[in-house]
Amino acid sequence: MTNPKASRPRAIVLVDGEHYLPVIQSALETLRDSYAFVGGVFLGGTEKVSADGTLGDLGVPVLQGSSVLTTLEQAVRRFDPEVAVDLSDEPIVGYRERFQMASMLLSLGITYAGKDFTFSPPSLLAIRSPAISVVGTGKRTGKTAIAGHAARLLKDRWNVGMVTMGRGGPPTPEVLDGRSLNLSLEALIGYADQGLHAASGCFGHAYMTGVLVIGCRRCGGGMSGGEPFVSNVAEGAEIAEQAGLDLVIFDGSGATAPPIAVDRQMLIVGAHQPVDYVGGYFGPYRIRRSHCVILTGCEPPLADTAKVDAMEEAVRAVNPSIPVFRTVFRPRLERDVDGSRVFLAATAPPAILPRLVEHLEEHHRCRVVGSSPHLSNRPKLQQDLSSAPPFDVLLVELKAAGVDVAARSALSQGREVVFVDNEPVTDRQQELDATVERLAFEAIASKGEADTHG
Repeated sequence: MTNPKASRPRAIVLVDGEHYLPVIQSALETLRDSYAFVGGVFLGGTEKVSADGTLGDLGVPVLQGSSVLTTLEQAVRRFDPEVAVDLSDEPIVGYRERFQMASMLLSLGITYAGKDFTFSPPSLLAIRSPAISVVGTGKRTGKTAIAGHAARLLKDRWNVGMVTMGRGGPPTPEVLDGRSLNLSLEALIGYADQGLHAASGCFGHAYMTGVLVIGCRRCGGGMSGGEPFVSNVAEGAEIAEQAGLDLVIFDGSGATAPPIAVDRQMLIVGAHQPVDYVGGYFGPYRIRRSHCVILTGCEPPLADTAKVDAMEEAVRAVNPSIPVFRTVFRPRLERDVDGSRVFLAATAPPAILPRLVEHLEEHHRCRVVGSSPHLSNRPKLQQDLSSAPPFDVLLVELKAAGVDVAARSALSQGREVVFVDNEPVTDRQQELDATVERLAFEAIASKGEADTHG
């Protein structure tokens, strides 16, 4: 007969001084059939538990210190648990504190469990290829633009490929080789008609970066965003491995990271988002998993200097040494449009469109006769195009409704279509690019060391 206690997970217990010691002891006895307790952490409070060493009566060594998070990390290193069981309560531990502890524990690969919650670390697929990921704190933060910039930057030195992840597409990953891709607009519309990724990151990356791109789909992201609920990214990763790439860039989706154990990670944060999205909830978890943070949209009216300062301070409160870059996005055109009357269709917020129009007219010597921020809203986009003044060229991002609405409409009226990418711009451009290259070097080196020791 098997012993059910033999399969109990190693656990640390989190306790506070708001509970009488006999109550905690009884609770531990009740839970011993489910957990093998190997240690504990005292979270504070002395109303009902004195600080004279009585915590030793719990039967496991209990750590305590001035910083709960530091002590929690020490307990994980010392006791090597699989799960942290929380027997604490407010006012010692409230909502904010629990999210902070959850972020810490998940980043260390430990499950965090209470009576009515369980937060589990993601189950990530280990791959042989060196890999970096570009993840975000939400939709429309600029992950696609940063991932595309990284691919263009790195492809001159290495054989780079990308695995994208979106909320659409077929069950089998799509493979597009941007190195030999010669897609006409008519072909893109045909792909869109088939329900493929013609208007998503897959085609956009392949067309605008010129690297091998594998398009995957996912559904659901959970609270921490550590991995999607369901996806075919593992299949996409296998295809990437078979391609013999030097480096794979995994592009996240929304606030959800790919389910891959990457070697390095870049976190993209929209400066317009609430500060709590970075400093609270599972923002600290995302920061702890990352190796650099790129703040996007760092300009009025999206975010003033005070707001950007607050975002960076929230990041550095979690990791004081992580590189942080402040960026804005500017249009990058696939070809010149000098002297043309253009209409811009974008996913950018309406308030920033005047900045983009100004940049186009100044740097691309065209006349912008109209614009629409509704690229992700097909009915409104169609209305904007129908009421637009005469124009020669449609400038459109290769995403959202860029192909199946915008480009189709322009083509039917005999107008040219020029696809637009978003380029991150910062006053520390060389440093940003050097950081991206460094992360790539480190990812490749780490896999080389693994091969050497394997």
